[in-house]
Amino acid sequence: MKARVLFGVFGFAFVLLALYVFPPIVLELVVAALCVFATYEVLGSTKLVRNHLELLLAMAVSLGLAVGHFSILPLRLESVMQGLVLVLLFGSFAIELKYHDVMKASQVSWAFFGGLVVPYLLLSLLRIFQMHYHHGAVIAGAFIVLLPLLAAWGADTCALFSGMLFGKHKLAPVVSPKKTVEGAVGGVVGGAVLVLIAAVIMNRTLDLEMPLWSAVVLGAVGAVLGEIGDLSFSVIKRQTGIKDYGHIFPGHGGVLDRFDSVLFVAPFAELLFRVI
Repeated sequence: MKARVLFGVFGFAFVLLALYVFPPIVLELVVAALCVFATYEVLGSTKLVRNHLELLLAMAVSLGLAVGHFSILPLRLESVMQGLVLVLLFGSFAIELKYHDVMKASQVSWAFFGGLVVPYLLLSLLRIFQMHYHHGAVIAGAFIVLLPLLAAWGADTCALFSGMLFGKHKLAPVVSPKKTVEGAVGGVVGGAVLVLIAAVIMNRTLDLEMPLWSAVVLGAVGAVLGEIGDLSFSVIKRQTGIKDYGHIFPGHGGVLDRFDSVLFVAPFAELLFRVI
């Protein structure tokens, strides 16, 4: 518990520094590293991809996708995506042809999921951070990127305490025995309230003019999506027989143990922000 709390405190301090003090490349490098670790965890830790060449290819594609988001590089994301899809497609089937006697074709499908889908979802955080529309001297992206994190992690905390206080009916007894329906409802309400409060504060102090209805939608829907993300990646752990995806975060587990809910919330938040 001590390691968990200490890492949480230092991790939060680093996030604030990366968002508001360090140059953008620092945050971009950190997110790129998280993408590569996430790809390894969902493919390698689970043994869903056993071929080492296929695993390395997926990790390289994940890194390439993250680098394609770097603000210092004059790259178009559409071109990067198209190129990486072709690299992963041709490379995967070349590996499949060479090792067809021992490598299942399903590993190619999982490589696409872990090498492209997972990092693309996580990189929603960078795409939000890089939203450079201005209100006076304020760059909104550096602030609103906190909202999907609050929607995911804040709602999860509210669900935890609501479940401890009122939980009676199991939500998913096989996948996650500790989750309850009452906790999930508390998470939705808590997520909506937390994001609404944050939006009100940002509107008043930063003049962001974010519609308050969108904050409620993000908090409530984000809580539901975060729960689905948590349960979805828990299913993968259950079916592959692992307890944690990794140990990169002391007391917290791996990247996917910490960001499974964010993977589902951040893309929704990105879409919502672009709409409003």
